[in-house]
Amino acid sequence: MKNLFSFYSVIAISCFLLGTRLYYTDWKAPMPLKLTTWDALGYYLYLPAKEIYKDQTSKNWLDSLDKTYQLSGGELYQLSHLPNGNYAGKYLRGVSILQYPFFKLADLYARHQNKYPADGFSPPYQFALAYGLLIYIILALFLLRNILLNFFSDTVVSWTLIILLIGTNAIQYIAVEAGQSHGYIFPLYVLILYLSMQWHRKPKLWIGFLIGLVFGLACISRPTEAVMLFIPLLWDLHDNTRWKAKWDLLKRQPVHLIFALLGCCLAISPQLIYWKTVTGHWVYDVGSKWDFLNPHWRVLFGPEKGWFVYTPLTLLFVFGLFRLKGFAFRTAVLTFCLLNIYIIIAWHTWRYGGSYSTRALVQSYPVFAIPLAAGLQILLTRFRYLVPAILVIFMGINLFQIWQYNKTILHYDAMNWNYYRSIFLNPSPTPQAYSLMDDGEPKPELSAFKKYILLQDSVPQFIPDGELLNTEFSVRKEETFWVHCQADLLHQEGLWDQYLCMELASEKERRRIRLFRPQAKEHQWNTFEAWFTFTATSDLQHLRWYSTSYPCEARNLKVVLYSKL
Repeated sequence: MKNLFSFYSVIAISCFLLGTRLYYTDWKAPMPLKLTTWDALGYYLYLPAKEIYKDQTSKNWLDSLDKTYQLSGGELYQLSHLPNGNYAGKYLRGVSILQYPFFKLADLYARHQNKYPADGFSPPYQFALAYGLLIYIILALFLLRNILLNFFSDTVVSWTLIILLIGTNAIQYIAVEAGQSHGYIFPLYVLILYLSMQWHRKPKLWIGFLIGLVFGLACISRPTEAVMLFIPLLWDLHDNTRWKAKWDLLKRQPVHLIFALLGCCLAISPQLIYWKTVTGHWVYDVGSKWDFLNPHWRVLFGPEKGWFVYTPLTLLFVFGLFRLKGFAFRTAVLTFCLLNIYIIIAWHTWRYGGSYSTRALVQSYPVFAIPLAAGLQILLTRFRYLVPAILVIFMGINLFQIWQYNKTILHYDAMNWNYYRSIFLNPSPTPQAYSLMDDGEPKPELSAFKKYILLQDSVPQFIPDGELLNTEFSVRKEETFWVHCQADLLHQEGLWDQYLCMELASEKERRRIRLFRPQAKEHQWNTFEAWFTFTATSDLQHLRWYSTSYPCEARNLKVVLYSKL
């Protein structure tokens, strides 16, 4: 058997994905897996609505389930309330079509075993979605391997597949957050690559039909996947002579276009029928806003979720785009990749919700695998031993950061450079490090400052109004001074969206850090620590330190002023 290295690499990747899925399953919890939450709920809800509750126009069936399973924080933003009184899904239903076989198996199991409720959200459904996606991905990896071996060596293909799945955020959205759309669309990109390659080798009507079918299904999964069209459209147009040849072929055989169109119409028909049934119109605007004239480069380079920051091996994707000369797919892949990146960074809601790195690009990684392989082909030839070592190091960093992300050390939506530097490769950040997500600052160099203790009390006490300190002190006008605070707090009420605040009442300035920080526990003692800096505009300052969540218990309170006075 030829190409054993890449074959065994796919086997190893498959085992790694399975192991990751098992590792991130909480076997002791009543719900070991809960995938159908937040955005994932929006893609999935079509299945229980139609197959179990026979209700696609209201949310009555979903309200009680949301209370039972805490699917969306009580908001159910996944549905829009229409003027006709109906509720329509904001997310398209293509992903639910891909999930249907596994949903049906879970539903049959739940109905016949009587161990779990057949409500669409109990453990059988969650496990079916999680492991069903792994089946799709493993099959897609074998097919992607077959595609790449047509152009690259066995060694290059092996490294390409390993990096693609283990060196990027793909593993998070395939083996952990498997309810999101990205993992399900991933195989569609593999299929469009394979079908485009096969059609251009030997045009056949059924291949053209399948191209249209895959394209249509991708479009009703995420509308932005329409950019996929450039792959079959521009395939084999790598030099000027090929344009006329391809155009002549299509003119001689227009029936291929007709079959592709039929496949596309068949794929999108479930979405159109749903819209007509629920809204009364064949097309419904689910609402999106784009900033094409002012794209958000922070999506790639920013500390929040920067693609090149958190998954730096994706830089090889871009490097390889300039190494595609001579390949039949050059124009198609180059156009798709650059246009796809542009569309992703131009979306108005550029943070893409809670996520690790830029999740909106994950589904298109099979296409990026081609320039990745092209770049690796050069690097592995020139730096035979150095490159593998570097790749292994960065894959290790990626896996560690995914662990941090799932422990909420690496925050899903509040990252900045100070905080990222403080937690980089750090499994146990300090409370002071956590403060850097908000208004806390790195510990300063204060050798030239004098130290004044404003509060030091280790005795536990009950604080009914949340006020930990209310005092006055003197500093020089326009002086910059520091305040260092520490406290152990136990809150009787919830921590969500609550803060520990330091306020200069005389200056109307406030600094704050969140109470619900990574790894904080509700109704337990949590330690908070932060450094704040202020600039005085008067000699007398009135300092107030308080918790917005009260009442609370407090101990080990300490506030120290650092001033030059």
